[in-house]
Amino acid sequence: MRASDAERERIADILRDAMAEGRLDMEEFEQRLEVAYAARTRGELTPLVRDLPPSGTPLPDVGGAAVTAWSERIGGEPTSKGGFAFWGGFSRRGRWTVGRTFTSFVMWGGGVVDLREARFAEREVTIRCVTIMGGMSVTVPPDVQVRVNGIGLMGGFDERSKDEGEPAPDAPRVTVTGFALMGGVGVERKWSKAERRRRREAEAGAKAEAVGGAPAPRTVDGPGGSREQGGARGPGGGKELR
Repeated sequence: MRASDAERERIADILRDAMAEGRLDMEEFEQRLEVAYAARTRGELTPLVRDLPPSGTPLPDVGGAAVTAWSERIGGEPTSKGGFAFWGGFSRRGRWTVGRTFTSFVMWGGGVVDLREARFAEREVTIRCVTIMGGMSVTVPPDVQVRVNGIGLMGGFDERSKDEGEPAPDAPRVTVTGFALMGGVGVERKWSKAERRRRREAEAGAKAEAVGGAPAPRTVDGPGGSREQGGARGPGGGKELR
């Protein structure tokens, strides 16, 4: 099967993420990227990412960590105001403090900005991304309001949500802007592993409490078809279905 331009670009994005995360060194990245853009068939693309995850694998979360309120995550001095990658990559993830403006430049490389565990120096944050034949990924929690208004030329800015969530009233507001030339900037809304686990446990607890509070009626088959048992007795001595 012949490979399309979009398929070649998807493989290139995976390679850029892998390099930014340290899974590939510069030499491996350059070799694979060259093969990816020269590939004519899907069969030539598949081996290039066979040993890589489809997207960057996040660093392990600390199990059992308490959820920090947004009011406690706003304020402080920025620990990073920008990122630069030329034939290389950079990564800002985990516990760090993003300033009012974070400016990044990527050329023939990759950059990762993960705000899910970050502190915010101010409530309004702008992430400026300039990428030339490179890729940037920006990850934010779903309860943060995000606005994306970048410009792409033979490239683009993409926004997607892996997890659902309503913007919290006290959460920061993030604007992602910039310019992408033959490259891409991906903005994804998703929870961290720790938060997803906490929500899953809370949901399971709520379901268990609901089931334990009122036993569900049993359905039995009889001559007249299926009916429910376990309701109160009606005036005629029969069972009221509930």
